[in-house]
Amino acid sequence: MSLFTGKTLLITGGTGSFGNAVLHRFLQTDIGEIRIFSRDEKKQDDMRHEFQANMPEVSEKIKFFIGDVRDLSSVRNAMHGVDYIFHAAALKQVPSCEFFPMEAVRTNVIGTDNVLTAAIDAGVKSVICLSTDKAAYPVNAMGTSKAMMEKVVVAKSRTVSPEKTKICCTRYGNVMCSRGSVIPLWIEQMKDGKAITITEPRMTRFIMSLDEAVDLVLFAFENGISGDILVQKAPACTIEVLAKAVTELFRPETEVRVIGIRHGEKMYETLLTNEECANAEDLGDFYRVPSDKRGLNYDKYFRVGDVTRNPLTEFNSDNTQLLTVEEVKEKLLSLEYIRNELAAWEKDV
Repeated sequence: MSLFTGKTLLITGGTGSFGNAVLHRFLQTDIGEIRIFSRDEKKQDDMRHEFQANMPEVSEKIKFFIGDVRDLSSVRNAMHGVDYIFHAAALKQVPSCEFFPMEAVRTNVIGTDNVLTAAIDAGVKSVICLSTDKAAYPVNAMGTSKAMMEKVVVAKSRTVSPEKTKICCTRYGNVMCSRGSVIPLWIEQMKDGKAITITEPRMTRFIMSLDEAVDLVLFAFENGISGDILVQKAPACTIEVLAKAVTELFRPETEVRVIGIRHGEKMYETLLTNEECANAEDLGDFYRVPSDKRGLNYDKYFRVGDVTRNPLTEFNSDNTQLLTVEEVKEKLLSLEYIRNELAAWEKDV
């Protein structure tokens, strides 16, 4: 990845699941420095010790910055000499954001604006911001805040030359075994000998690994055009199939208890909306949604308009490839987290 040779990468929210995955991938390149920016000193200290113990040959490349994306001055303090940014800092839990929506606004919307403002002022070459399928047709506070975040990204991209700072957004589905996700919860419930709890068996969700998520980050850094929202095509499965795959791997006799849909949940998620399809490009493994660079002078639509439409249609977790139980088990077994948990489970049993 010659693009990153000797460069400095800043990861906001770098102690989270995405940040860790991006960090591991980039440490395998000839990148010069990686800065972890977050507000949790305990997680930073744990990460520092982990990398010093397990990857001493590259641990000196990692620098830690305490700060909060809500505070523009603390973001600015981490920007000197930065070439690239992956902005992953966010409030991501649907129930938390549902009960405290203004906290989601402060972190996901204002925090993103702070990162972009500081990046533009510092002359950062590229900023890639992390979004979610819940930003498409949002029905909850988390998705709404991420939808607004995307609007901030696109609007900000119009204010700066792409030759100076390229700003793109990546939109993901569910990342398996990421922090706070359902699979680790189920494993803990099974360890305690309890039934696992699912919301609605017919509900569908996109599923992807952290490595696949990082692939989209790299694609965006290397191929994204400023203002783009880049979407990775992903398979999906029903919650019932996912639960069956997990229990068959760990404890097949586990009871599955249905508890009903929670606050702000949908039956299926969307990665590419019908409205975005009008201008989206199919890039094979990805969709590109270019920013709408038309002016806001709507008078022209009384005289001339767009009469042709892109043949693409909405991409959601109900019309993508739906995986079987065996296919989901195969995907799960490709994850280091699952392999480690299975090894520990077999020792205990």
